[in-house]
Amino acid sequence: MGYEHILVEVEPPIATVTLNRPKVLNALSPELIAELGQSLRELDADDSVRAVVLTGGAKVFAAGADIGDMAERTAVEQLSRDQTGRWAPIVAFTKPLIAAVNGYALGGGCELALMCDMIIAGDTARLGQPEINLGIIPGAGGTQRWPRTAGKYAAMEAVLTGTAITASRARELGIANKVVPAEMTIEVGKRIARQLAEKAPLALRMAKESVLRAFDSPLAEGLAAERKSFYFLFSTEDQKEGMRAFLEKRKAVFKGR
Repeated sequence: MGYEHILVEVEPPIATVTLNRPKVLNALSPELIAELGQSLRELDADDSVRAVVLTGGAKVFAAGADIGDMAERTAVEQLSRDQTGRWAPIVAFTKPLIAAVNGYALGGGCELALMCDMIIAGDTARLGQPEINLGIIPGAGGTQRWPRTAGKYAAMEAVLTGTAITASRARELGIANKVVPAEMTIEVGKRIARQLAEKAPLALRMAKESVLRAFDSPLAEGLAAERKSFYFLFSTEDQKEGMRAFLEKRKAVFKGR
């Protein structure tokens, strides 16, 4: 389907979703988030797509929420329209989702990047949570994903001061997987997506679920879930193909079955 605020390019076995509100630095309006969620639902159901790159383009990822849309709203209005609840399809996406970040990723833009499974940061990238300067706090996961990723003290600095960090600092904190020249960011993201797309789709899904569970479960519960997923994969054709290919010293061809 056509979208007004994002661009979707499918190049099997990967797809690229680009935030497309350049005049407002890709400000995350409710309409944009709704379109992003819809596109990810469609890509999740598309068997030709095995990994997705999410980017804002060459200059900016997303400079935050649409402040003009929120400035005069009341608490009741915010609750009734469930602004951050619209982000659920992004979190629920089952395939690898790679953020390719250039320029600003601030506020909701930073939270959006943190929802992804990997972050490739261009050397121009600046990530931060400036909400405190507006009299509010992060509302799409920033207070929870920062400490889980970067630790308590880095999270406190980011959330309480509102100061953005550089791409290299994000890499030091374990937020960014790689820092690359800005002109290479999207292509490196696509390269990694293609690498992941060669893996067994069901195993990728189970692996992603298992790692995410580590943040939400006690160790014993996470280990039990991992064990069940591990055993389940022995019922798949891809497991047989993968192990036979290894023994036959050839490249495996996975079909997601």
